[in-house]
Amino acid sequence: MSRVRIVGGAWRSRLLEVAAVPGLRPTPDRVRETLFNWLGQDLDRQRCLDLFAGSGILGFEAASRGAAEVVLVERDPRAFDALHKAAKTLQASQVEIVRGDAVRFAQTTPRTFDGVFLDPPYKQGWIERVLPWLDRLVVPDGWLYVESEAAVEQLGAWHAIKQGRAGQVHFHLMRRSQA
Repeated sequence: MSRVRIVGGAWRSRLLEVAAVPGLRPTPDRVRETLFNWLGQDLDRQRCLDLFAGSGILGFEAASRGAAEVVLVERDPRAFDALHKAAKTLQASQVEIVRGDAVRFAQTTPRTFDGVFLDPPYKQGWIERVLPWLDRLVVPDGWLYVESEAAVEQLGAWHAIKQGRAGQVHFHLMRRSQA
């Protein structure tokens, strides 16, 4: 079992265990530092959704920086158990962990979020599968973080306003075009 370190906020430097799940690749420290510099370190009162939680590190980083509510969606039972252990260790009462399919959650949840982390397994078409529900999931002035194996300039009405690359990882902060 490997570990991942929270890079900022109230839980800075805390280590979380990562389940040994094939294809699970926590967002690297440097990428998370860049992302939260883009978003601003303080996510006070924001509601965030990590649709393909995996290690949960993006959601725990958001909670560490003051997000009022963070929902982690994960279908793998080992990753799901590791997320529960991490939330218990951190006493992260603002973190809700949902076991299930990300696409089904996106289709059926009545909730909306200020920001959505979208870091699905690569080369499986997940981003395209959740795309039809993103506009409904995110509040009008909200943001979308996308991590993928290739650069993404646009997803429907969403446009990359900031982007970077770290090795094989392309990462993007996206906002919706105003009609």
